[in-house]
Amino acid sequence: MKPYRRRKTAYVNAALIAVNVLYFLWLELQGSTESGRFMIQHGAMYVPLVVKEQEYYRLLTAVFMHFGFSHLANNMVIQFVLGDNLERALGSIKYFFFYLICGIGANVFSMTVSINDYEQAVSAGASGAIFGVIGGLLYIVLRNRGRLEDLSTRQLVMFIICSLYFGFTSTGVDNAAHIGGLVLGFLLAVIFYNGPERKGP
Repeated sequence: MKPYRRRKTAYVNAALIAVNVLYFLWLELQGSTESGRFMIQHGAMYVPLVVKEQEYYRLLTAVFMHFGFSHLANNMVIQFVLGDNLERALGSIKYFFFYLICGIGANVFSMTVSINDYEQAVSAGASGAIFGVIGGLLYIVLRNRGRLEDLSTRQLVMFIICSLYFGFTSTGVDNAAHIGGLVLGFLLAVIFYNGPERKGP
């Protein structure tokens, strides 16, 4: 019988979720998070302002903004379930920078894809960073022979396929940010992950 090993608490992931929730509540007290104009005024992604006015801070602030409670809840549930695994695999400090880089990078990729569109959309949400987490987990699970804690390669691949399918068959979803975050997360994990722990004899 294998001895029970208590998993380390993922404090950074919990803190990032708390920031998302608290910022959402603060915004709701100021106005409506379902209003595009209001969200632009408070830091959401809007390509013309990023490019023409050099408001690059939006690449970061948009990561912690959500359009309504259901948008927030869906993202935070996934981040709660999967983010803990990645933080334990990478370590807290690496996970913190991993999350931010994936979130910002996903927004940059989305902006690059849509920069020539005639209609510029307002975008926000942690999903780019979360897809980065999923991409990172996919690499790490593959490195660990198909399993990491309670995650398997099959589970992650099915989740990715279902999530992308849902995104492409729905309206108002920033699929470019999702794909950008997924690819960036996989590549960052190659750099950040040190490999599975070696067990003694």
